Amino acid sequence: MKSLQKNDMVFNEGETPNYYYQIKNGSIKMYNLTEDGKEFVQGYFNDNESFGEPPLFGDYKYPAAALCNAETKVYQLPKDKFFELLKAHPEIHLKFTKLLCKRMVYKAKIAREISIYPPEHRIISLLKHLKDNSKEEGTFEVNLTRQQISELTGLRVETVIRAIKKLEKEHKLTIKNRKVFI
Repeated sequence: MKSLQKNDMVFNEGETPNYYYQIKNGSIKMYNLTEDGKEFVQGYFNDNESFGEPPLFGDYKYPAAALCNAETKVYQLPKDKFFELLKAHPEIHLKFTKLLCKRMVYKAKIAREISIYPPEHRIISLLKHLKDNSKEEGTFEVNLTRQQISELTGLRVETVIRAIKKLEKEHKLTIKNRKVFI
């Protein structure tokens, strides 16, 4: 178990992966910096979620950095112990395979959204993806700030705010007490 503070780096882009990471509690942001210093967020990871596995499996360097968004407790398991665990428990290995496939589908969807569609479409696609992955029935509360939505869609915060208002007028989402529901 490793205790980390807000803004602590877990790993940097380009480093060699040596550990499997799983969050006990807290929040991690995986991101890249553009040449002009703008962040592009690959994803947010929270309580009980793992992160950074593809480079561990693929034996390549981290394609993004991981930063603590809050005080966070992380389980850190050496790579060799992690692979021993997977060999001894094929059912866990299968769960990881499914998880990695879900993340690949998400990345493919986001790449398409960012390169082709207008802001409203990008945002509603992201929110629908989050709702689908939550497996919640009925109305879903989006637990992302406007800033986080902008980081995940590659849009400016101002654009996200305008697009969300437009989506509300089109009855594609609801805003109650500054919270977004879909």
